[in-house]
Amino acid sequence: MHLWWGAFLVFLKIVKVVGEVRGESEGTCTAYNPMASKFLRIPAGRLGVSEPESYMFGNRPNPEPTPDTWTNWNWLKSRFHFSFAEYFNPANTNFGVLRVLNDDLVQPKRGFGKHPHRDVEVCTYIVQGYLTHQDSMGTVETLSRGAVQYMTAGTGVMHSEHNKHAEEPLRFIQIWITPRSRGLKPRYGSFVGDEEGRKSKWQHLVSDTESGAKSEIAINQDVNIHVAELHGQGTQLPFVVPAGRQAYIVAIEHAVTVAHAEGNAVMDQHDAAEVVGPNELLFTANGEKAHVMVIEMAHVQGSGRTDI
Repeated sequence: MHLWWGAFLVFLKIVKVVGEVRGESEGTCTAYNPMASKFLRIPAGRLGVSEPESYMFGNRPNPEPTPDTWTNWNWLKSRFHFSFAEYFNPANTNFGVLRVLNDDLVQPKRGFGKHPHRDVEVCTYIVQGYLTHQDSMGTVETLSRGAVQYMTAGTGVMHSEHNKHAEEPLRFIQIWITPRSRGLKPRYGSFVGDEEGRKSKWQHLVSDTESGAKSEIAINQDVNIHVAELHGQGTQLPFVVPAGRQAYIVAIEHAVTVAHAEGNAVMDQHDAAEVVGPNELLFTANGEKAHVMVIEMAHVQGSGRTDI
């Protein structure tokens, strides 16, 4: 068993134990504490970074010299927002029911070979390039920028993710959400994306199957995922995190300033933030564009990073 995969299995056991101790394994939330309102900026330099060897996922060795079409020397560069694989950080295991958020950059003709998932809601947002997904349910699909796919792993599913393009790199954000119950029937779905739908406004990509909200995709947990691309320097967009709710922000591309209850925070590309409501946020594009994601969910007392 390769070191990376062994570390990954250890990670799964750790988050399961942590979740059960905190009462979060089924998305159970403690009573809301109004004094817990916060805005915590997480600089990109505090994320875990991984550049694993190619053999770990069935890829060919990196070409030498590095092709001009590659944007990184290694086939994969992953930024881990939470403790994952070889990035072991017990002070950063989750934020509420948000267990994993990995920002992956995959070079041409490379990818993740077949691997398993179980009892997790997987949402993947494509930032650049083309992602080809194939799974044990018979799904084969290629999606591009702005698209989102989801997978209820439930009782178990195998899948692979590849960048089959000959020249263009692939960047995607993969999110793992703890479902409200285990042993669900596996299912897959996707939305191809709509540039106009997220242009200087929030596009509601993901919601809860039980909420009745209008979104492109619904999963088995009280979570909402929104994205927006702000066009034009100074363009502003508000977002409210109500009392009893919390949100995780990702500055996907370019820089954005976020006004919040305690002041202003400049978020550069790859930065993140933990927000606890009540908090009225105002996003302002620092340049000609800014691409942001907000993952909003029920507040879980005591969750989030304790090392910043």
